[in-house]
Amino acid sequence: MNLNQITVPSLDLTKSIPFYEKLGLKLIVKALPHYARFECPEGDSTFSIHQTEKLPSGDGIYVYFECEDLDEYVGKLLSKGIEFDELPNDKPWLWREARLKDPDGNLVILYYGGVNRRNPPWKI
Repeated sequence: MNLNQITVPSLDLTKSIPFYEKLGLKLIVKALPHYARFECPEGDSTFSIHQTEKLPSGDGIYVYFECEDLDEYVGKLLSKGIEFDELPNDKPWLWREARLKDPDGNLVILYYGGVNRRNPPWKI
């Protein structure tokens, strides 16, 4: 199997679409008000958002996008007015991460894991 796409919920796609475009995703399907789909800048995976009347409760959705040049990329996003909850920092799981939320509160994590993404020292 190969992961095709991830879809997250949104109350208002007219707010979510510009947010994800600012992150660098390319809009390829715009079926307002219910659905939008993006191509990722690298790789073959896609990302989509769908309209929902209610957002999940609890911790909600976590979406990870890997960026080889994380610190530089976050700097560019900051200059575009994107606000981060957590700037790039090294994590105990051997990744470097920055965290922010989309307009619906979905947690977006930009990270660089390098070799540890798929092969951490504790891998089974």
